[in-house]
Amino acid sequence: MMVHRQGQRLETWMTTGARDDLPELHSFITGLRRDQDAGTAGLTLAYSSGPVEGHVNRIKMIMRQMYGRANPDLPRKRVLLAD
Repeated sequence: MMVHRQGQRLETWMTTGARDDLPELHSFITGLRRDQDAGTAGLTLAYSSGPVEGHVNRIKMIMRQMYGRANPDLPRKRVLLAD
């Protein structure tokens, strides 16, 4: 379903998963049902926020490395000038 972008099968999967005897899966399905449109779109559309999440992760790593070492100007330069 994820590899072939078949988001239309999400409802069937959730119905089948709700019948199983796995409380963790029931909790996950309950969360999915709260915003099922977003889940279906995420499994159907080709758009991804992966590159953005990668940059956020990189910036957080730089900020953790620089914590308490300098004023905000130095980490800002590291973020903007890094390749």
